[in-house]
Amino acid sequence: MQKRENILIEALPYIREFYDSMMVIKMGGHAIVDPEIMEMIVQDIVLLKFVGIHPVIVHGGGPEITEKMERMGKKPEFVAGLRVTDDETLEIARMVLVGNVNSKIVSLISKHGGKGIGLSGSDGRLIVAKKLAPQRVTVGGVEKEIDLGWVGETAVINPEIVMILAGKGYIPVISPIATDEKGNDLNVNADTVAGDIASALGAKKLIALTDVPGILRDPNDKKTRISRIAFDEIDKLIANNIISGGMIPKVKSSAAALKGGVEQVHIIDGSSPHSLLLELFTREGIGTMIYRKK
Repeated sequence: MQKRENILIEALPYIREFYDSMMVIKMGGHAIVDPEIMEMIVQDIVLLKFVGIHPVIVHGGGPEITEKMERMGKKPEFVAGLRVTDDETLEIARMVLVGNVNSKIVSLISKHGGKGIGLSGSDGRLIVAKKLAPQRVTVGGVEKEIDLGWVGETAVINPEIVMILAGKGYIPVISPIATDEKGNDLNVNADTVAGDIASALGAKKLIALTDVPGILRDPNDKKTRISRIAFDEIDKLIANNIISGGMIPKVKSSAAALKGGVEQVHIIDGSSPHSLLLELFTREGIGTMIYRKK
């Protein structure tokens, strides 16, 4: 039997297991800024749709927002992995996320034979958010409260529009700009949105495509990747600074999704060729799988 045939046979039980299930895929990092990587990932997602899986894309756009801010002479600020968002930063985020990244992904889905449809959290009251409370941080040994501005957290997810579209053969593409009850737009962390939507949909898996091969015990050594971890071990890793910076909201949203009923969460390197298919349809994992203890 040829190698290619072996690969297809190996994939069969996974295709059977995942048939007709919902999967939320969070696209971020190089998957957003590198056109070749974005197209490769979208191609894989369209393939998932054609083998009977219902993928839902939630995307970020952090690197592109940062680039636009710097081009306009604004210095990005982050607190606990979240972007401080004033009026001007919110406008830039909205322009990048809704006007640029979202439409690019939808166009690529169409190019590869799928039916993509762009949504923001405001559409159909998909994400009703509330302003995030000021964050307590320690600077130079002194504890301070910092207001993040127009940064939100999920209050309610109304997944009906996503379920209708997915059931009709569409691939929903969601940008994490939400609206509060007063009609204010809020920038919500895309990892958090992905986890909340995965929970609301009862998704089988949440897959976070990032720029790293998973959770690393040593951030400078890819060989220290943690291949499997229970979600109740996450707080200890954060306390020990093994998980820090932008990885914090990723793993916290992963834990929330697992508590909300998602079976497994995968954090993988989206820039690795066809990492999504390799993670789902082969026996060997290539990232970090976070699971709920039974």
